[in-house]
Amino acid sequence: QVQLMESGGGLVQAGGSLRLSCAASGSIFSGDPMGWYRQAPGKQRELVARSFSGGSTNYADSVKGRFTISRDNAKNTVYLQMNSLKPEDTAVYYCNARLYGPGNSKDYWGQGTQVTVSS
Repeated sequence: QVQLMESGGGLVQAGGSLRLSCAASGSIFSGDPMGWYRQAPGKQRELVARSFSGGSTNYADSVKGRFTISRDNAKNTVYLQMNSLKPEDTAVYYCNARLYGPGNSKDYWGQGTQVTVSS
């Protein structure tokens, strides 16, 4: 079992910055992919950024150049630095961890943290 606890959301003006944190506990290892998704009202949950073993990352096109995902394996914590925020970034942001087993995988989710960007 894995537990994920997000923090760092809030209200910010357009052009501002926020940093989200997600602390993982339980049976998670540095090689397990972790990332951030978001869901705006009336929309599907979408990938924002993901961190893979070895340090590789990928980002949604809409956040490239503005958001940075990083990971502290010693603390089992993943971060999302969000700069140059836009009103369209407003959403509930969810931390995700994907654990792989023999022939399968399982996703774990945090409870979500609200990010609101005012214009």
